Formats: sequence, C-alpha cells, structure tokens
Amino acid sequence: MVEKFKTYFLMTALTLIFIFVGNLIAGKTGMILAFIAAIGMNFYAYYYSDKHILSHYNAVPVTPNEAPELYEVVANLARKANLPMPKVYIIPDRVPNAFATGRDYNHAAVAVTEGILDLLTLEEIEGVLAHELSHIKHYDMLIGTIAATIAGAISIISQFGYFFGGDRENRNPIVDIVLMIVAPLAATVIQMAISRSREFEADKGAALITKHPEWLQSALSKLDNYARSGVLHDAEPATAHLFIVNPFSALKDGFSSLFSTHPSTEERIERLEIIKKEIK
Repeated sequence: MVEKFKTYFLMTALTLIFIFVGNLIAGKTGMILAFIAAIGMNFYAYYYSDKHILSHYNAVPVTPNEAPELYEVVANLARKANLPMPKVYIIPDRVPNAFATGRDYNHAAVAVTEGILDLLTLEEIEGVLAHELSHIKHYDMLIGTIAATIAGAISIISQFGYFFGGDRENRNPIVDIVLMIVAPLAATVIQMAISRSREFEADKGAALITKHPEWLQSALSKLDNYARSGVLHDAEPATAHLFIVNPFSALKDGFSSLFSTHPSTEERIERLEIIKKEIK
C-alpha cells in the first residue's frame, strides 16, 4: 500500500513539474498548454506504447506450437496469478533479458530474448516471467511508460524554454537554472524512483506466485553478470525501465548508477531472501 501511494504521489509530482515548467515559459497560457500536452501524451502512452515498444525490439509473437515450453510456463503462471493469458513474444537477440508491456490485463504481453531462453533453466525462466506477470497485475508497465513519457517531455520543453522562451537577456537567471538543470533533474530522479520501487514489488509478487524466491534470485544473479558484458541491440534509455535487468548495466559507472531505473541486483536478492524466510 505504501509503495502504491508513493508511486501515485511521484506521478502527480511529475505532472506538476511539467505544468510548472510550462508556467515558467509562457505563464498561465503555458500551464494550460502543458496540461493539455500531458493529457495527450498519457493518451498515446496508454493506447500505443506497447505496440511501439514491441516493434522497436523486433519482438515476434509465438504460438503454443512454436514455443511450447515457454507458452506453458506463461499459461501456468497466469492461472496462478489469476490473470488472462498475455500474448507471448520472443526477441531475436542473444543478450538475455525480458519485459512486459500493455495497458491492462486484456492487452498485456510478455517478451523474452532468445538469449534468456538459452541462459536460464526452466525454473529460473519461471521466476523471471512471474516477475513480469506481477508487473502486469499491478499495471506497472503503464505507470512506468507514462512516467518516462512525461519525464522526457519535461527535459525537452525545458530545453526549448531555455533557448526560445522569451527575452533571454532580461530573464531572471534563476529561471534559466530551473529550466536547464533543476526541472529535468527532478523529473529524472522521480522517474527512477517510480521504476525502482515497482521492481521491488514485482520481485515480491513473483516470489508469492511461484512460492520459490530462489528461482528469481538465481536468475537475477545470472542476468546481472551477463548484462555487465553486453548491451541489448537497439536498447534506449526511454524503455530501460521495462526490462527485468537494466539493459545498460555494461555502461554504468558509480555516478550513473544513482539514476538507474533498477535497484542493485544485490539488494533485490537480499530482499528476496527475507521473503523466502517469510514464505517458509
């Protein structure tokens, strides 16, 4: 309950920052336009983001005949989670990873790379897919996509306002600082906070669905080790929050980890260890 309240609070904060930036650029008119733009972006994210993401990663839909083991695992987990059967996709990429997308239960999809099917055992794959179904159950992918959309828009409109908004020579320098640094940074931090909190909740949900937290623990350890040596083809920051592990782990340094879409694998495994003891 606390995590849900935190997520919705942060989503509201993102929208308010967007409207605030609009006000800085063009006063009351800017606020109204920013509000209308936020509604439009949320509409697009709600109805079309899943199609865009699946297409971007060249995800291919599969049938029970084409991928029987994978399909059976997803079907069994969906029954346990009391969810409709989501569509199943395979991404032709050797880097192991997975994600879920979709606006609601009846328009959900899970996608896995060829690499994850080769790297993990069937039990570990079950742990990963239970994590993704937990995201679907709590509408995390929709929330994360909308958060990423608004955060990206804040950065764009802030830069636009800095370079083209009003008389720059006579403008208050504090406004420039807010437009170029404070607003985009705040938006990014909030987006990351939303993503990280939902990852912990999805890990917990996976453990409760499978009753075997160790399956996900083992999968996360393997995926984290592999992710440090390779980057998913066509990976982009705007969709990093979707994946079970950060697709940019190989590029992370100490500073950039502060703005990671995912909590550390070590912390996720530690939390799952606590859940394991509670289940037993």
